[in-house]
Amino acid sequence: MGRLSPGVGQELRCRGWRQEGILRMLENTLHNAERPEDLVVYGGIGKAARDHASLDAIIAALHDLGDTETLVVQSGRPVAVMPTSLVAPRVLIANANLVPRAATREEFFRLSDAGLTMHGQYTAGSWAYIGGQGIVQGTFETFAAAAERAFGGDLRGRIVLTAGLGGMGQPQGRAVRMNGGVALIAELNRALVEQRRASGAVDEVFDDLDSAWRRAEELARAGTARVLAVTQNAADVAERLAGTGRIPAIATDQTSAHDLLNGYLPAALTFEEAGRLRLADPEAYLRRSEATVLRHVSALLSLQRQGSVVFEYGNDIRQAARRLGHEDADAIPGFVPEYIRPSFGVGRGPFRWVCLSGSIADRDRLDRAARSLFPDDARLNTWLDRAADETPIEGLPARICWLGHGQRRAMALEINRLVSTGELSGPVAITRDHLDSGSCAYPTRETEKMPDGSDVIADWPYLNAMLNVAGGADLVAIHQNAGIIGGSVSAGMTVVLDGTDVSDARARICFENDPAIGVVRHASAGVPEALAYLPGSGIRAIEVVA
Repeated sequence: MGRLSPGVGQELRCRGWRQEGILRMLENTLHNAERPEDLVVYGGIGKAARDHASLDAIIAALHDLGDTETLVVQSGRPVAVMPTSLVAPRVLIANANLVPRAATREEFFRLSDAGLTMHGQYTAGSWAYIGGQGIVQGTFETFAAAAERAFGGDLRGRIVLTAGLGGMGQPQGRAVRMNGGVALIAELNRALVEQRRASGAVDEVFDDLDSAWRRAEELARAGTARVLAVTQNAADVAERLAGTGRIPAIATDQTSAHDLLNGYLPAALTFEEAGRLRLADPEAYLRRSEATVLRHVSALLSLQRQGSVVFEYGNDIRQAARRLGHEDADAIPGFVPEYIRPSFGVGRGPFRWVCLSGSIADRDRLDRAARSLFPDDARLNTWLDRAADETPIEGLPARICWLGHGQRRAMALEINRLVSTGELSGPVAITRDHLDSGSCAYPTRETEKMPDGSDVIADWPYLNAMLNVAGGADLVAIHQNAGIIGGSVSAGMTVVLDGTDVSDARARICFENDPAIGVVRHASAGVPEALAYLPGSGIRAIEVVA
C-alpha cells in the first residue's frame, strides 16, 4: 500500500458530509503516517486500522453509512453498523481496552499478535492525526512556560537537548526554534534525519557530538534560533555531555521509551544493526534497551544536578527506568504538573481544525478568525505569528490552537458560520489531541501529582466520551493503551461542521462540555486555577458538602 491521499473539494463519496469528513480524516491520518504500508501512524506501533482488510472494510462501510447509522470499530476492526439517531455519532471506536487485571504489556502483545487488538496510540486510532503540527503547539506552550519560569522570558541564547525525530519527537525542535532557542536533537536513524531536514524540522546535521555542540554554542552566543540533529544514540549523547560539563539549559527526551522493544534503540548499535537484532533475537534486543534506558535516565539526572532544567515529556522514560530498578527516576518531574496544569485548570488545551476542502485559503481565513475572536490571548497570537512558517502543510490544511473553555465553543460556532455563509469553500472537521484537560487519565503525564491524589482515577475520560456522544460528536473514541505507555485511559472526539443549523446545535453542546468536564475534573482535585475559574464560568458544577 502506498501513502493515501485524502479527498478534497466538494465531491462526496459518502452519503453525507459527516461520513465524508470522517473518511477524509482517516485518509489524512494515513497520509501523514510514519509507515503507511504497515498502517503505523506514529509511536512505533500506533495504528489507524488493525490490518489492510479491516481498513478496506472501514472505508467501504463509511461510503455506505446512512444518516441514522453508526459504524462500530473494535480496536481497528469494523464489527457492525447499528441503527442510531440523526444526531448520534456516525463512528464509535474503542481501542486497546483490556480489563484492568489483564492490562499488562505481555498480555496486550499476546492478544495483539493473535490479531485480536491493536495499539491505537491516541490520534492514530481515532483518525485525528494531522502530522507534526498536531503536537507542535503543545510543545511550544511547554517550552514557553519553562523559559518563562526558569529564564524570565524566551529561550534566546539557550541550548535545549532532546532526542527522537519520530512523529512525536520532531515537533520539539520546531517548538524550541519558535521560542528563540537552539535545539540539539539526538537521532540515530540517518534516513529519518534527512527526511526531517528536507521538511524543515531540522536545519543542520552532524555525525559527531563535539562538532554539533560547538555549533550549538556558536548559535546560542549569537542569539540565533536553529535546530541541530546529531546522528548518535540518545543515551550516549546525554552521558557524554554530562560527563564533560557541557550543560544544556534544558534537557528532555522524546524517544519511544514507552516501548523498549519496538521504539527505543540500544546503545552500541547502528540503526540498521538494531533492526536486525530486533528481528533475530527480541529478548537480547530488549535486554540491551533496558541497559541503555537506565544509563539514559542517569545521564539526565546528572545534567539536572549540574544545572539543566530537566523534565520528562510524556514518553514514559522514567517509568521504564523505575520498572528496571532505578531508584531516582522520579527526581525528574513530568511536564504536565510542572508547566501545563494551570492551562488544564481553565479547560485550555489542543483544539484543531482541518479544512476538508483541501484549501489553504480556508486555513488562512480561520487563522484570521482566531486572531479576531481572541485578540488579547498573547500566547495564541504569538503562535499564529510563527505557525505558518514552522508548520508545513501535511495532507489537509490544518491548524491547532490551544484554546480554553468558552474559547472553543466561540471558535467552533464561528467556523460553522463561515461555512454557512460560503466564506469557506467547504466543511471543517474539529478535533483535538488527547493531551487535554478532561479527556485523559494518565498518572505519569496528564494526571500526575493531582493535588488530591486522584492520579489514577479513570472515570473522567469515560464521562468525557459519554458527554460527546450525548452532544452529537461525529466520532467518539476511547483508548486504554493496555499498560503500554503507563496505563492511560483517554477519549477522542471529532465534529464535522457543514454550516447547517444541526451542526451549530451540536457545536454548542460538544465544545461547551468537552472542556467543561476538564474544568470540573481539575476543580474537584483542588487545582487552584480551576477553583478560581469555576464560579464565573457558567459551568453548573455541584459542590457536595460532607
